[in-house]
Amino acid sequence: MNRVAIFTDGACKGNPGPGGWGALLRMGTVEKELVGAEPLTTNNRMEMTAVIRALQALNRPCEVDLYSDSKYVIDGITKWIHGWQKKGWLNAQRKPVLNADLWREMLEAARPHTITWHWVRGHDGHAENERVDRLASDAADAVRQRSRTG
Repeated sequence: MNRVAIFTDGACKGNPGPGGWGALLRMGTVEKELVGAEPLTTNNRMEMTAVIRALQALNRPCEVDLYSDSKYVIDGITKWIHGWQKKGWLNAQRKPVLNADLWREMLEAARPHTITWHWVRGHDGHAENERVDRLASDAADAVRQRSRTG
């Protein structure tokens, strides 16, 4: 099974507001950057989208080390999601889970892979995290600029 390192980040200019996401996939010495944006979204949705799109880019089952600076993503996928599923996608307050559509999509994207989830502190000099932060921020800036100019 191939081993892949994935680094992800999301950014939002306003929350909600124009947002972007970035991902870096690395297998050995081969790297691929992915990036995307939405004109009106939230930071959490962009963090999740980066993870989903990166996992969907893998064309066969892999052993994945996935790095994110989002506690929401890491805790959600490793701690909270099982309870949400058991409760019919309701949270502890018996209200619908926010971003349930993306949590479901993330579960589906993760299914073929063996994933080790890693939290990294954002803006702390982690080279790959800084790189995907720049991708996400630039994508959010670009979509914001496009929406201003029409």
